[in-house]
Amino acid sequence: MGKHLVVIGGTAAGMSAASKAKRVKPEIEVSVFERTGFVTYGACGLPYYIGDIVKTEDELSDFTPDELIEKRNISTYIHHEVTKIDPAKKTLELHNLRKKECFSVSYDYLVIATGASPIIPNISNIHASGVFFLRTVEDGIAIKSAIQEEKTEKALIVGGGFIGLEMAEQLSLLGLEVTVIEALPRLLPFLDEEYSNAVKQVLEENNVHLCTGTVVSEILADGDKVVGVKTSDGATFETDLAIISIGVKPNSSIAQNAGLKTGVKNAIIVDEYMQTSDDSIWAAGDCVQTFNLITKRPVYVPLGTTANKQGKIAGGNIAGDMNTFKGVLASQITKVFNLYIASTGLTIEQAKEAGYEVEEAKIIKMDKASYYPGGKDNHIKLIFDKRSGRLFGAQAIGSESIAGRINLLATAITAGMTVTELSELDLVYAPSVAPVYDPILIAANQAKKKVVSL
Repeated sequence: MGKHLVVIGGTAAGMSAASKAKRVKPEIEVSVFERTGFVTYGACGLPYYIGDIVKTEDELSDFTPDELIEKRNISTYIHHEVTKIDPAKKTLELHNLRKKECFSVSYDYLVIATGASPIIPNISNIHASGVFFLRTVEDGIAIKSAIQEEKTEKALIVGGGFIGLEMAEQLSLLGLEVTVIEALPRLLPFLDEEYSNAVKQVLEENNVHLCTGTVVSEILADGDKVVGVKTSDGATFETDLAIISIGVKPNSSIAQNAGLKTGVKNAIIVDEYMQTSDDSIWAAGDCVQTFNLITKRPVYVPLGTTANKQGKIAGGNIAGDMNTFKGVLASQITKVFNLYIASTGLTIEQAKEAGYEVEEAKIIKMDKASYYPGGKDNHIKLIFDKRSGRLFGAQAIGSESIAGRINLLATAITAGMTVTELSELDLVYAPSVAPVYDPILIAANQAKKKVVSL
């Protein structure tokens, strides 16, 4: 009888694990159980679904459960919640949420890909009608329906991270009056302060109201419907709709209850093969602890790119591969109106905290030849070792072209390159795509001047 792989969670990490295991070892039986009603969907696309750039929720998903069984021979069950893992018996207890039935399933191999959940602040009326959290397709459907079906004129977003700012953009483009409340003194504090201020400016230029350095202390409701919020400094803001986006926490309780080891923020501890403290159980994605590629220290970095890679490694190893996960740089990018914001690697504060002696270099350079129409400024900041010149991190804001440049810088960090080596790269040039000295080369040459050993 063939071996049975069970995967808990049918999005990025879970489905990558299931698909990879099936490709490497077609004879393995694979079952995927997903608590929500959708699988293989891109959660990062939810703000654009709400903003109606993506017209239907089906466009967010690559496959339906029927297509997965037909095309990949992966048995996939939606609206099924795993409630308990028994590692000793190698069984799971499940709840069919639609039929209200409970049953058990046995496994030979298990992948936990339960993802993360929104952090819910402990304040009054947090579950009032019109207060939303954005994590699942169902959340997106509910927010989109509220905007379309109700008299929604004002929207308030609690949290100025990437998701919060993407939602601010999309709701503003829909014609809503949008306010963002951020507890920290400035937006995206991992960014250089000058870059953070540029994000603030572009939001204000597009009529998004900002309130930083204060927290929401109370949701104001009329009956069970949100009508506003009150902040810790005593200010009140009227709203028809509130989206809480203050971060996520790993869904690890089922693993903890099964006796598996957890670490940073209670995320599941895995080794480089994505194996947990139980040799029949692997875990991947937003529910696991990973490690920084540079410092090798444990970190919790919930990103879709990481989840896909980890799931693929877990599934492959279950099927007989011996691949390892190399760590994360937390490379990320978003767009807020016409401004692209990207970063990779360590911030200068993180590098210092890790014990490195670091310097930084910042430049502003057009992304095309100066005489070619349509050029826009790229702002690039490099963080590097003061003595060796080894590149540790990079940040950039500007035009769409910073995506490619931050990817190149992530590659350079992964390869252990110095800023001198970076300055010697043979990069492409054409007036329509880059100046003769690419912004990366300009930044690297500025950084070289600050390396003590040169």
